[in-house]
Amino acid sequence: MNTRRSRRLHAARVATVATVVVMTCYLIAVLSLNLLVARRLTEQADARIAARLSGLIVASPATLHAQPIHAGGDSDPDDAPILLWSSTGSGGSTAISGDAPRLPRHVWTTAPTTVVVNDTAFRVQAVRSRTGWLIGGESLAQLARVRSALLAPEILFGLALLLVVYGGSLVVGLRASAPLEIVQRRQAEFTADASHELRTPLSVIEAEVELTLSRERSPEEYRAVLGRIAGEGHRLRHIVDELLWLARADDEGTDAHREQRTDVAAVASICGERFQPVATARQVILLVDAEGANPYWIEANPSWIDRLLGVLVDNACKYAGDGGYVRVTVRGNATRVVLQVDDTGPGIPLDQRAVVFDRFHRGTNEPGGVGLGLAIADSVVRASGGTWSVKSSPSGGTRMEVSWRRVSGRRVGAESPQPAIAGPDAVGRNPSPDRPPPTPGPDGSSDQVGSPARDRGR
Repeated sequence: MNTRRSRRLHAARVATVATVVVMTCYLIAVLSLNLLVARRLTEQADARIAARLSGLIVASPATLHAQPIHAGGDSDPDDAPILLWSSTGSGGSTAISGDAPRLPRHVWTTAPTTVVVNDTAFRVQAVRSRTGWLIGGESLAQLARVRSALLAPEILFGLALLLVVYGGSLVVGLRASAPLEIVQRRQAEFTADASHELRTPLSVIEAEVELTLSRERSPEEYRAVLGRIAGEGHRLRHIVDELLWLARADDEGTDAHREQRTDVAAVASICGERFQPVATARQVILLVDAEGANPYWIEANPSWIDRLLGVLVDNACKYAGDGGYVRVTVRGNATRVVLQVDDTGPGIPLDQRAVVFDRFHRGTNEPGGVGLGLAIADSVVRASGGTWSVKSSPSGGTRMEVSWRRVSGRRVGAESPQPAIAGPDAVGRNPSPDRPPPTPGPDGSSDQVGSPARDRGR
């Protein structure tokens, strides 16, 4: 709840800042536009006044037309009229146009200026005549009307922009911070799970030591206690190693895969040979089948793909059951490479497939694991651009399937493990004649999850 509230407050602050920035830019733009319009209209008024005065300067003020002259001609009565005055140079002025107001005393020059007469602004300009000054002026009421006409849409558009920017920024902020909330929640869950997993062996070691030191014991008892402490120490080291590997994988991301290419079939062959003793010890038949003769290249770190296969094959051998089998299949087409690991185990229930890659999630209470294997496998798949599919195997167990984009060939300098030369009796390729693989049963229902893969463990 606190995280959600914090996310909303953060989104609101971001939206407020964004709105203030946008509205500041909008106000600057509006002011610049208004100043530009006012300057343009004023320059046009100056040009009209100058044109009228230049045509009238040759006439005597006494013979000038006494009626105001419209700036745009008689066909445009909405234009402000150009009014005329004369001045002898003492600062006073005499109206020539019939409805021209009385101008205030002014020291006239040839530069255009603005004067206020009866609360009305006039743009005036003077030129020398035979008797002193000939003055032309035009009311700036038109400029005031233009400004009033611009003000209403500017205010309405500004309010609309304010609502749109704030609402849009708030929505974007909430959506952008949603993944952060998920990450924070998963981090808190991961920290709690890791603390629990680390606390258990530490508590066992502490209890063993305190109990052992409570009284004198025989050498055999001390050896037994030290053996149990060593086992818990190995468990702690395993957990720490897995956590460090996950942290390194999260930090490196896709950078570790960009410049390397791997033949998945070659890695699968080597992995099959390496895990053959494990499968034999668990009375499981391990088969490796790479369809076709061509390599199956993908863009990935070879050691990471080896780690992925190791996790999948180890899990499959663990759950296949006595007398069961594990089949590793690599196939592909022109665009994709697919890795499948099938087992004859009990399978993963549908309600567990959504959390099977969660860190510290375990599908069984049997000792020996900490629930980080498939989380590591999921990190490898995500970092290498692959997609997961968890299905029911035709043999009744589980099918873990990963698909990658296929690349054309091996880059110079990239390292990839090559398969050992395998003859007909190569380990992991062909089963023993007296132990053929079981006949696959009917296909169970399948369910694809996580494409691309999510943070989930088995």
